[in-house]
Amino acid sequence: MVFTDLLLDTLRTLWANKLRTFLTMFGIAWGIISITLMVAAGEGLRVGQQKQNETFGKDLMIFFEGRTSMQAGGLRAGRTVRWDASDVPAVQQEATACRYVLPELERSGTQVRSLYNNATPRVTGSYPPFAEIRSVQVDAGRFYDWGDVEAGRRVAFLGSNVKKQLFSTRQAIGGTIILNDIPYTVIGVMATKDQNSSYDGMDVDKIFVPFSAMLHDFPNKPPYLPTEVDQLLVAPKSLPEHESCKWQVRRALGHLHRFDPLDKEAAPVWDTVEDAKAFQKLIDAMKYFLGAMGITTLLLGGIGVMNVMLVAVRERTREIGVRKAVGASSGAILQQFFVETLIIVFLSGGVGMGVAYGLCALVNLIPMPPFFAGMLPTWKSGLLSFGVLGTVAVLSALYPATRAARVDPIEALRFEAGG
Repeated sequence: MVFTDLLLDTLRTLWANKLRTFLTMFGIAWGIISITLMVAAGEGLRVGQQKQNETFGKDLMIFFEGRTSMQAGGLRAGRTVRWDASDVPAVQQEATACRYVLPELERSGTQVRSLYNNATPRVTGSYPPFAEIRSVQVDAGRFYDWGDVEAGRRVAFLGSNVKKQLFSTRQAIGGTIILNDIPYTVIGVMATKDQNSSYDGMDVDKIFVPFSAMLHDFPNKPPYLPTEVDQLLVAPKSLPEHESCKWQVRRALGHLHRFDPLDKEAAPVWDTVEDAKAFQKLIDAMKYFLGAMGITTLLLGGIGVMNVMLVAVRERTREIGVRKAVGASSGAILQQFFVETLIIVFLSGGVGMGVAYGLCALVNLIPMPPFFAGMLPTWKSGLLSFGVLGTVAVLSALYPATRAARVDPIEALRFEAGG
């Protein structure tokens, strides 16, 4: 039997049992749709959350000041530990797995005015790599550089909201703003960004100045020492070196401030790398669970296909007997019913895949929240779907085809449909 005859014969059989065939094919198609949509939703959430996390900082660790909870070096527990600007070069030298170790000093409620308006934003000072590890993008002008830091220049980089408040739609670059009665020149404006987390407010609401100018113009008040900083920002050289970098910083700070490096209360850390790993585990668990539900639906659809083909074998018993009586081999009968089942399964799967990708495309036309990148079907989900589909097709075709091939031609010729 040529493939065209086999296909026409299969379609006639399916048309003779329209409702049963539709429900069976729907089960297969729905399984494929479920797997594809669930994996696409999980991937969209993962990518969206990753982008959101990177708006705060990429591979970033923030070391805050703390209080010792363990005795060390003959000193009592309960001491307050604060970081100093002099810690930075010492820690950077010892922490060889770290790419950057940066100080950060902040002042909130600073009185700021331009020729057009007043504001009270947060002012923060650090080193030039701050823009890189905190994902501060430049919309106009530039961020401060090492020349500004070394010369102690009074230059300012404005968050996008601060620029709007102080200058509205006017040109800000080259303008002058007054920070606590001290003039600063605006050298750049930050691009707008959707930030989903923070330890001190949104970056769009801040003014960024060189660390040297920050220390000089916004000195600490007692009991803080003149060169103490609020927190240290640390970035590893690579993700595999993340844990080594964190431990080396703890060890260096413990040596400088005489606390046990194992004392986590002395140096609390916000580790965005660990947060990202934990979220990835959550997303993976969700994708596996939803994928398992889709595979279960697909397997149930496969059972439906098997039942349809078993009914087809019974209804076509006389036909099988006639074919065997005129010389058809058991292998030819096996091949016919096996191919018929594969046609049903892959036709259903193809329709399901097309519907799933179409739904993903339609959903992606809708504006998405920042934490969700849309429905993102991947080649992995496609391979998974077709892999499971192929397994279901083989399993659901094997038994009906084998049963048809084993029909005795004499008994088949005596068979009466419905008898």
